[in-house]
Amino acid sequence: MFGASIGRAGQRIIDAMVRWLARGHFNPNILTSIGVAINVGSGLLFGFGRFFWAGIVLIVANLFDMLDGQVARLSGRVTSYGGFLDSSLDRLSDMVVFVGLMVFYARDTEFHSTLNVFLAGAGMMGSVMVSYASARAESLIPKCDVGFLRRPERVVLFIIGALSTRPSSHNFFANRMPAVLWVLAVGSYWTFAHRMYHTWIELNRTKSAEELNEDAAKQISQAPDLRREPTLAHKPS
Repeated sequence: MFGASIGRAGQRIIDAMVRWLARGHFNPNILTSIGVAINVGSGLLFGFGRFFWAGIVLIVANLFDMLDGQVARLSGRVTSYGGFLDSSLDRLSDMVVFVGLMVFYARDTEFHSTLNVFLAGAGMMGSVMVSYASARAESLIPKCDVGFLRRPERVVLFIIGALSTRPSSHNFFANRMPAVLWVLAVGSYWTFAHRMYHTWIELNRTKSAEELNEDAAKQISQAPDLRREPTLAHKPS
């Protein structure tokens, strides 16, 4: 109940911001670009090892990511290019964070870890493949957003990993970024495989439906004409 109240309060704040931005005729594409620029800053902070502040910046960046689409819908400025721009820049936002983590763990410091560099690279590749599979599948089927590790989940995991980082702490819940990288690396490929399987199932279902319709149409076209010829009436002679 308490969590739901917080959620409702947060949603009211976001709704108020959306209305204010829509009334101010803010271009949704500008909001998208600002969000990406802030995400780049988050990637830089990750690269320098400032994980806590990188997490805070990531929260702010994704606030813009939530606002742009809602502002576009409320102000009636939804465009095909806006959707394309948002989707494309989301991929960039994902990758700069992964690259920042790869740079941090590749540096010659006490936190150097070849394994974490590999996991960040694998997670980056997996996240791109998840997004590509969805985009390609939706040119063939209506929707392909299945899987438990979509972009919002990835962002939440990054934030958890960043805000939990306390190098001097030995608490079990501290310094969870390596665990986050494991989840991202494994989960992204699991989600990618799920979307591949889902697309295969949907295409086979569509193909079966089309074949049934073709068979039904063929049977109707080949059925004998059972209509009786009209009987000619003979007048009495």
